[in-house]
Amino acid sequence: MLKLLKRMRGREIAMCLICAVFLLGQIYFDLKLPDFMSELTVLIQTPGSLMADVWITGGKMLLCTMASAVLCIACGYLAAKAASGFTYGVRADLFNHVSALGQQEMLGFSVPSLITRTTNDITQIQMVIAMGLQAIIKSPVMAVWAVFKILGKSWELSAITAGFVVAICVSVTLIVTSVLPRFRVVQRLTDKLNRIVRENLTGIHVVHAFNAEDYQNHKFDKTNTEMKATQLKNQHTFAGLQPIMGLGMNGLSLCIFWVGAALLSAMPAADPAGRLTMFSNVMVFSTYATYVVMSFMMLVMIFMLLPPAEVSAERINQVLDTVPVIQEGTKEDGIESGTVEFKDVTFRYPDAADDDLTEVSFKVNKGETLAIIGATGSGKTTLVSLIARFYDATQGEVLVDGINVKEYTFDALYNKLGYVTQKAVMFSGSVAENVSFGECLKETTTEDIEKAISQAQASEFVSKMEGGIAHRIAQGGRNVSGGQKQRLSIARALARKPEILIFDDSFSALDYRTDAVLRAGLTKELPDTTKVIVAQRISTIRHANQILVLDEGRVVGNGTHEELMQNCAVYREIAKSQLSESELAQ
Repeated sequence: MLKLLKRMRGREIAMCLICAVFLLGQIYFDLKLPDFMSELTVLIQTPGSLMADVWITGGKMLLCTMASAVLCIACGYLAAKAASGFTYGVRADLFNHVSALGQQEMLGFSVPSLITRTTNDITQIQMVIAMGLQAIIKSPVMAVWAVFKILGKSWELSAITAGFVVAICVSVTLIVTSVLPRFRVVQRLTDKLNRIVRENLTGIHVVHAFNAEDYQNHKFDKTNTEMKATQLKNQHTFAGLQPIMGLGMNGLSLCIFWVGAALLSAMPAADPAGRLTMFSNVMVFSTYATYVVMSFMMLVMIFMLLPPAEVSAERINQVLDTVPVIQEGTKEDGIESGTVEFKDVTFRYPDAADDDLTEVSFKVNKGETLAIIGATGSGKTTLVSLIARFYDATQGEVLVDGINVKEYTFDALYNKLGYVTQKAVMFSGSVAENVSFGECLKETTTEDIEKAISQAQASEFVSKMEGGIAHRIAQGGRNVSGGQKQRLSIARALARKPEILIFDDSFSALDYRTDAVLRAGLTKELPDTTKVIVAQRISTIRHANQILVLDEGRVVGNGTHEELMQNCAVYREIAKSQLSESELAQ
């Protein structure tokens, strides 16, 4: 928790310091009330006291109460501002850090867990600061100040107060120690619950199609029931704090009055002034002792909020302390233009038993088209992921424009690439915002957007949409079909005007006619752009300058369509499964 609080900015620190000063003022005014009460008691019991003196003392008590209330309101406002400002900064840092993480780190944390850490965990921290900042300063200061106020008045009453304080501290420590491990379990169960809900909502059509509602409900209920049972244990344990604190405060008052009465009875009747002083001391002692116990009651509230917040802080720090495996280079420019080269590249996923790619070598020059084909799981997507540096090669070198991708800055590398993912991803916003991707392409004009849409063969359906390129795309692209999403994703890559275009099986949702027209248009309109195409259909890649055939992560063929039909059995088998006899003859 302290490690996370070091991220607090100067503005929030200043507000916390001002809040602490106001709290000290509030404590001062609160602890002045018993003194005035003692003075009032003496005035009432002293014969010949003037009513004006009573009113003056009462007025001072009223002023102290009002000053304490004003300072309390100011402290609450400052604490809320400091908490919201601090968590705003932490949430921004966490989001930016997660955005900089690679695929390896993302898989290590899991998406549901990262969502929980960015939302629920940070909310826990905000609650502790907003509600606990006052209590964590006020309670110990008030307790110590009150103890100093009552020191020397009566050793008997001081001993009783000390005994009750020790008993309360031991009880609170035992309770907090027992629930802290279970709060970690609750946070893990929250991640699991989020994962189940997210899977259910994402795959709701599959759930309905397979009539698997009961199965999903059972998965949810199992985790939910486990979480409920753990939380009930925590709350049942915490439920004992309030009675303990109530018993301590009331029991302490009872003991003080009982012992105080005994001390008064033991004093000689001939000393009325001494008896009056003792009576006044007992009243003041009772009030100050109550303040001491109330301070510990405020600490109880902190102890109820602190364990889950401590766990949340650990989880947030775990993400923030994670150093991305993929580090940025320093180079901005290459020594060539539009080239991609693999030199004996071998790659293995973290914790995998075998290599996913083994000794892959090839080079594609500017303006050429490289096609990659192979069976499912042969490593096609992995290969193009290495070009975009989603992962780093285990062995060998991946070169873009003659420079190892590890040496580029992220901006320089990604500005050279236009990447179309295997799964078309749409963001909520207009068609234009999706194609230009918001502010990513600041120099992109409306004409550029329309040209990219036309090149991607998306003009046909975009023009029919209400508002054209201003038409709103729903979250996840729910209001467009799979083929439309794929064409808009291609348009997004084209709008970047990159040196190298990478299509990771990006034509699979297109019909044969649209596929052919799109590829012909790319060849004609982008002759100087290097194209890397991952595909399953021979018709999509047969005219490529170079076709790479992968089988279990190894290159088993490299050449043109005609060459591979002659000397690559794997390619020939794929072609025979897709093309007719006449097409094969051609």
